[in-house]
Amino acid sequence: MKKFFKLGCLGFIGLIVLIIVIAMFSGGEDTPTNSSEKTANTTKEEPKEEAKKEEPKEEDDGVSREFKSALKKAYSYAETMHMSKKGIYNQLTSEHGEGFPEDAAQYAIDNIEFDWNANALKKAESYAETMNMSNSAIYEQLISEHGEQFTEEEAQYAVDNLE
Repeated sequence: MKKFFKLGCLGFIGLIVLIIVIAMFSGGEDTPTNSSEKTANTTKEEPKEEAKKEEPKEEDDGVSREFKSALKKAYSYAETMHMSKKGIYNQLTSEHGEGFPEDAAQYAIDNIEFDWNANALKKAESYAETMNMSNSAIYEQLISEHGEQFTEEEAQYAVDNLE
C-alpha cells in the first residue's frame, strides 16, 4: 500500500507538472491569434493614414540616392554607436557591413558634420565603465586599427576628459 501511495503521489505531481507545461504552451497559441487580429486591423488603417501624409520633396541637388543613403547611415552610426570617421567609412564599405561603393562612403565622410571628440569621449567612458580599463589601454583601443580608429588627437581629448 505504501508503494502504491508513493507512486500515486509521484504520479499526481507528474500530472500537475504536465498540466502546467501544457497550459504554458497552449496559452501562447491564443495570443498570436489575438495579436494578429489586432495587427490586421491596425494594418488596414495605417495605409489610409500614410496615403494622407506627403513626404517633403527633396531638391534635385545632383547627389545620387545611394550617396544620400550612405550619408544618412553615417549619421546613424555616429549618433547611435559613437563611431569614428574611419570606423564609419570601413563599416559603410564592408561586404559584412553596408556594402556601399567607396565613392558613396567617401561622400558620406566628406559631408558628415559631427563632434568626433565627443564620440571618442563616449567610447572612452564606455570602456572605463564596462571594462575598467586604464587610461593608456583606453587610448590604445581608441586609436587602434583593430579598435575604434579615432585620430590620436581625438583619443587624447577623450582620455584627458574622462572623469
